[in-house]
Amino acid sequence: MFKRALAFAAVALGLAAAAPAEATVVAQISLSKQRMDVVVNGARAYSWPVSTARRGYVTPTGSYRPTRTARMWHSRKYDMSPMPYSVFFRGGYAIHGTSYVRSLGRPASHGCVRLHTANAAILYNLVQQKGFGAARVVIRP
Repeated sequence: MFKRALAFAAVALGLAAAAPAEATVVAQISLSKQRMDVVVNGARAYSWPVSTARRGYVTPTGSYRPTRTARMWHSRKYDMSPMPYSVFFRGGYAIHGTSYVRSLGRPASHGCVRLHTANAAILYNLVQQKGFGAARVVIRP
């Protein structure tokens, strides 16, 4: 009986070791370049212009896990401004779509990371598919 249990445990451990690593999605944002690279399973899949905090506001730097998502959110702090495909990563800070596409590539937000709505939808769907535990938002100066 003990040998059978030991053999079963060895097979189970072997299968667990052979299982593929959990898929990941990392949104890497450069404040100086006003650009986001999205890395999926270790390979850069997308690179998009973004807008981060303009003068007088702050986009926090650091590494974060998404805390929640919203297909459509409206900012209570900024006149119910629409925030489509929001991926929140620190309190009220989020990556989200914007209709102000002319501002992409330069600082223009109140602190959120804004990008073209079609690109925000792609990121939002990746985070939904992979899960919060397999996603990361990394913001560098």
